[in-house]
Amino acid sequence: MKPITLGYSPCPNDTFIFYALIHRRIDTGNLKFKEILLDVETLNQKALDAELDITKISYHAFGHLQDKYSLLRAGGALGRGCGPLVVTKHAYSMEELRGKKIAIPGKLTTAFLLFQLFDLFFRLPNSKLKTKNSAFIEMPFNEIMDAVDREEVDAGLIIHESRFTYPSYGLKQVIDLGEWWEKETGLPIPLGGIIAKKTLGEDLNNKINELIRQSVEYAFKNRNEPTEYIKKHSQELSDEVINRHIDLYVNDYSLDIGQDGEKAVRELFSRAEDAGIIPKAK
Repeated sequence: MKPITLGYSPCPNDTFIFYALIHRRIDTGNLKFKEILLDVETLNQKALDAELDITKISYHAFGHLQDKYSLLRAGGALGRGCGPLVVTKHAYSMEELRGKKIAIPGKLTTAFLLFQLFDLFFRLPNSKLKTKNSAFIEMPFNEIMDAVDREEVDAGLIIHESRFTYPSYGLKQVIDLGEWWEKETGLPIPLGGIIAKKTLGEDLNNKINELIRQSVEYAFKNRNEPTEYIKKHSQELSDEVINRHIDLYVNDYSLDIGQDGEKAVRELFSRAEDAGIIPKAK
């Protein structure tokens, strides 16, 4: 059997999760996996073209792919207190950012979807809160804070470990969109999941899901073993930041999405469908 292509990001949470699977620290039987490490928006785009068998995906992007891919229950990123932030160099309110240049980590990221849903929720007649009046500039997530600091953009929508490091750039938080989502829905934030091509078949996809769950369990039980692999790919080499990143984004939802996680994804998709941001599922 040819290797199964497996795409995920170089961020510490993903390399932590998939370390045991890729390095065969668990028994994968006759299954072999080919790792493809790319930033999340590139993975989103590759999934749109059905290039990868298994891939990490932004839930926003998955909303466009439900006909081709199935969501696996393990390996995802859901949680509380882990949402995207809008940051600026100068003091702005969200209203004052309308019409200004905002750097985003990709139009298919869940971060951008949450930004749009926040905008819709707060849009009132004659309000200045209109997403279309802002200029969104896509760039790799690890370049956003530098762009804000150099004032190439007025604000940045940041994700991943950037939520820990933005103060070192002298930047200010305008809003925590994850905190807004949690207060609005009472649900965890569904950031990213693992999807598998439906053409692989349900039995194989279930087997792969179980292997991913075992890989997460192995990493939890052998916390320090993946460190070299994580640091090889991480944008942030500080042990403290890496550990905080893993602690925040790898949790019980990474073992199984659970009923609470399923409800969060359904709520996200329902709101995005009603807003016309993603197509209604068939």
